[in-house]
Amino acid sequence: MEVGNDPTIRVQALAEAGLSQVPPQYIQLPHQRPQFNASTTSSCNSNIPPVIDLFYFEPSRRNSVRNSIGRACREWGAFHVTNHGVPTSLLAHIKTVGLTFFEQCPIPDKLKYSCDPSSFASQGYGSRMLLLDKDNPRNEDNVVLDWRDYFDHHTFPLSRRNPSLWPHFPPDYRETVERYADQMKALAQKLMGLISESLGLSSSCIEDAVGELFQNITISYYPPCPQPDLTLGLQTHSDMGAITLLIQDDVGGLQLLNNDQWVTVPPLSDAVLVILADQTEVPIILANFMKVLAPTNRGTEILFLHLAVDSLIPRCHYTVTLGAFHIETHYIVLTIESSTDQVNDKKHSFPIELIITNGKYRSAQHRAITNGAQARLSVATFHDPAKEVKISPASELVNEYCPRYREVLYRDYASSWYTKGPDGKRNIDSLLLN
Repeated sequence: MEVGNDPTIRVQALAEAGLSQVPPQYIQLPHQRPQFNASTTSSCNSNIPPVIDLFYFEPSRRNSVRNSIGRACREWGAFHVTNHGVPTSLLAHIKTVGLTFFEQCPIPDKLKYSCDPSSFASQGYGSRMLLLDKDNPRNEDNVVLDWRDYFDHHTFPLSRRNPSLWPHFPPDYRETVERYADQMKALAQKLMGLISESLGLSSSCIEDAVGELFQNITISYYPPCPQPDLTLGLQTHSDMGAITLLIQDDVGGLQLLNNDQWVTVPPLSDAVLVILADQTEVPIILANFMKVLAPTNRGTEILFLHLAVDSLIPRCHYTVTLGAFHIETHYIVLTIESSTDQVNDKKHSFPIELIITNGKYRSAQHRAITNGAQARLSVATFHDPAKEVKISPASELVNEYCPRYREVLYRDYASSWYTKGPDGKRNIDSLLLN
């Protein structure tokens, strides 16, 4: 069956046609194809994202939870949370209504809800993630498609929410998505507060940088695939927004890139997977970096640094003159004069990202593999800035030494993501300043 650039083709229809081979548009390049081996399917607890008990945000547990989140952000950029306050019955039910829509509603009826293929992140029923290149049709020959159908819902701000555009089958579909959206937004805001605090920032820092949250809920359906070794349900990418909350059914298939190895994330029915996205990496990491280097008195040349890098030198305060440091590629070289007797005056080199977060908070690269025998379903809730928000450091923290990423309008960033394709972390890397 030839797919071409027909926006009405759905992967489920291809799967139900009984194909023994996938159409060529779905075959990944050799270096992108999944490798089914022990390293990608291991369920060893040391090789999976951590599971963090939030203890229903009990104040007495906040410090330990915050520390666990900080460690998970440094080591994975993703983590599961339990005892998060979202009813587990709701987690199960949104998967049930999603699966009912995809498997019991005829495809012609589903097509009535089709999204606009010429507009990125449009609401509705679709299959193709990237925009059609109408200006250069020949470029379509180089586009590799995902083995996935989806329904995208615009849920926040409330002015974007229009349940009449969502499926009417099963009967409680719309009400379930609305309840789920409300619960996920509340959880996302609490988690952004904890992540901010884990960086030593105020709890409102990330949310203040992002501004009003724009929430989309995408229910993804991955039909059985005749050639799972050649395809991906969702290509390698990092999410473009601030924070993503994801649940998946018991089939599994989500993979995270960790230490250059693809690791399959085991499904946990009562847990929510938290995934750091690109805008958490850009404005917040920059803000922390610049906060560290910002002069406390603009009339002098003195900077006060508090570097919590216990593994390198003892924790204390240091005074550094403006002329005593310079940037070498990915390192800041400091001549440190200690205000205590703990450290002798000497030259130290610190990796920039280590100074920023006492580790590495990076948006997580992930993908979805396909299954030869079973369909799979996941529900991803994205929390993004508004399209007109400029992603940049806070102005009061900027100085000539600090910018590492150029400023970008979030609309332009999202447009690039959907037109050029994510290709891992290509889009965020394109913002790096030399």
